Amino acid sequence: MRTDDGARLLLLIGTLALAGSPGIVSAQAGGSGTALPRLAVHEDGRFLIKEDGSPFLYLADTAWELFHRSTREQASQYLELRARQGFTVVHAVALAELDGLEVANAYGDLPLTAKDPARPAVTPGAKPGDQREYDYWDHMDFVVDEANRLGLYVALLPTWGRWLGVYPRDEKVITVANAAAYGEFLGKRYGKKGIIWVLGGDRTGQGFEEVWRAMARGIVTGIAGREDYDAALMTYHPTGDQTSSTWFHADPWLDFNMQQTGHGPAAAVRPWEKVGADFARTPVKPVVDGEPLYEDHPIGFSGGVRRNGFSSDNHVRQRWYWGLFAGAAGVAYGHHSVWQMYAPGRQPINGPLYFWDEAIHRPGAAQVQHVRTLVESRPMLSRVPDPSLVADPLEGPERIQAMRGPDHLFVYTASGIAFTLNLGRISGARVKAYWYNPRNGTSAELGTLENAGTREFKPQYEGLGSDWVLVVDDASKGYPPPGRLVNRQ
Repeated sequence: MRTDDGARLLLLIGTLALAGSPGIVSAQAGGSGTALPRLAVHEDGRFLIKEDGSPFLYLADTAWELFHRSTREQASQYLELRARQGFTVVHAVALAELDGLEVANAYGDLPLTAKDPARPAVTPGAKPGDQREYDYWDHMDFVVDEANRLGLYVALLPTWGRWLGVYPRDEKVITVANAAAYGEFLGKRYGKKGIIWVLGGDRTGQGFEEVWRAMARGIVTGIAGREDYDAALMTYHPTGDQTSSTWFHADPWLDFNMQQTGHGPAAAVRPWEKVGADFARTPVKPVVDGEPLYEDHPIGFSGGVRRNGFSSDNHVRQRWYWGLFAGAAGVAYGHHSVWQMYAPGRQPINGPLYFWDEAIHRPGAAQVQHVRTLVESRPMLSRVPDPSLVADPLEGPERIQAMRGPDHLFVYTASGIAFTLNLGRISGARVKAYWYNPRNGTSAELGTLENAGTREFKPQYEGLGSDWVLVVDDASKGYPPPGRLVNRQ
């Protein structure tokens, strides 16, 4: 769903609401009367916004198996923590990858009758604890409503790509013949909740384009009663090292592109280039890095899961800031144990190091709030990536990534390497500078400088885990310190 400007969106919403249009998506939270704001694409095509025109930063956690493998109590525990940590979105899959059509959920229910997407396994009533009433979709309703109640949007994948039969080990369950019917069921059931629709599911779109187009058509028909792509905010989650733009960039249902920059080493992945390529495409659409390197995940897969070691919070921070400062409208976090909800008695996938209920407390997730604090501390809707701010941006794990707005700039030095900044690229005769610490959300003031010439900035330490963000503001704007000011330098 796109809008040419914020005012036009508000006018459209008001007009349709007065008319009682079914095309309005009001994110209703569990019947409580609390609605999440509708989301749209900003007029410049680079960012996501709420219905009042304010920016929306897509900061997602990845819980692919949440509907399939959680109890009500576990889902609430997880969602409450992620809401406190500053996430805005949770990724989850309706037809889950890990045998979600054959292995029942925590309450003994499967989502489909005879694996038929046109026959969701629904029962009358929804009373928790009553096996005759509380079905798979009732449980999914609870999880979605609980997320919405806590202010979290659910990035809902209707299915994992496995169920289209893309790879030889996959199974062909969803086809062109039934995708629209399944999509319409989902649209009717979840269209008025706080949902971001994500087609795909870790698979190429090549050769399956018409299946996904049919599903997108079914979803909006279920929401609006007609083929109205303004009724939903929608994207596509591709396989590793791919982007939705490869197959669907010009499709009317694709509101923003999603990357899976993947879990490989930084020098090989180069996420700033991948995000930058989608940022530069026309027609202009936002881009989100929907699957960068997860925390405690094997770095790359060749030669066994431990060849390159496991990622840490230091690695995942790099992927967030590289992506955002390359122009992404949002990024995702993931933990290798959480996405699969690894627990005693479950088959481990690629060597998880923790059980999921331990892993939700790992440091990377707690540091997402500091991304949000920084990005939201200055006006974000006019920012653009600008590598020319730095004399030598370097490559690989030492990459230095820069972006700017009209009156401020951010420079991320991923390994604490010193750099030379080209001043005079933002407004103001004088500028105020800070170091921002992405590990704890604190800042240190560096003083006020002339906004001309060049200047070297050098963090105190170098190496993995010594990443910093330089924040430079037009001094006349009087912006407060980014985060909590702890000292002056």
